[in-house]
Amino acid sequence: MGKLIELKHITRESNTVVTVGTFDGVHHGHRKLMETVVKKAKKRNARSVVVTFDPHPREIINPGKDGIKLLTTLNERCEILEDLGIDILLVIPFDRDFSLLSSEEFIRDIIHKKIGVSEFVIGYDHHFGRDREGTIDTIEKLGKELGFDSYVVSKQEMGDVTISSTVIRKTLAEEGNVRQAAEYLGREYLLNGIVMHGDERGRTIGYPTANLKPERENKVIPKNGVYAVKVRVENEWYGGMMNIGVRPTFDDPARTIEVNIFDFDEEIYGDTIQVRFVDRIRDEMKFKGIDQLKDQLESDKQKSLELLS
Repeated sequence: MGKLIELKHITRESNTVVTVGTFDGVHHGHRKLMETVVKKAKKRNARSVVVTFDPHPREIINPGKDGIKLLTTLNERCEILEDLGIDILLVIPFDRDFSLLSSEEFIRDIIHKKIGVSEFVIGYDHHFGRDREGTIDTIEKLGKELGFDSYVVSKQEMGDVTISSTVIRKTLAEEGNVRQAAEYLGREYLLNGIVMHGDERGRTIGYPTANLKPERENKVIPKNGVYAVKVRVENEWYGGMMNIGVRPTFDDPARTIEVNIFDFDEEIYGDTIQVRFVDRIRDEMKFKGIDQLKDQLESDKQKSLELLS
């Protein structure tokens, strides 16, 4: 079973297959890399370790006005990597001091001395260390000196699109195309959120909703609209439909994320649930009244049930 460990708690083990990166989204390209790590670790009877960073390096090195939007929180990344068979997700707190470490210092002092490494797996375009000056050549050179092998995973494309976290962020936030995003990711896009108290308006019209607050404020939220979703409450899965937006029928300017869970009637305030996006149903709409809204919600539910079946 995979686990999340901070650098200060890692035990050095020389027989370790390791890879390094932010891996936001753990998309199709990342998955190929992870599969390679797991396969090579099994062949060597070694442990598999993914080294990642929190917060995202761009939040520290190049913080924009709105910051970087994340496809996966740390907890979400850990769950996905565990499903892929990774033994350990090692988290390094990324701060200004760490960003000044050269690529050679990073390999020598952290990868080799603190973690241990028998083989280093790296993506074709990965750069690391101060000013991103570390490359595949850096790893191959130090591997010969320190006694570990290296392996490069080639570029992963889908049609004429090179899969990247940037492409997926746009697909979700600007287009709301969660089905296309799932193809890029190799899985459905997921969102972990805490159930908060809302105005309970949905309950009064027969469609109670759980209002979600994402684990991280900078989590990528799909474009406003209605979506067919799967919902995990504790370890049980349910179908559902999610509305993201400002609820124009009620002239509510605040953007909300709320999910109607089918065949479910329990109090879950304060609980963390997981939503997986299956497909987009429609844009937000303003209705003339409650009856028209209820008719549309029933139509949305039937469409969701068809998509989920």
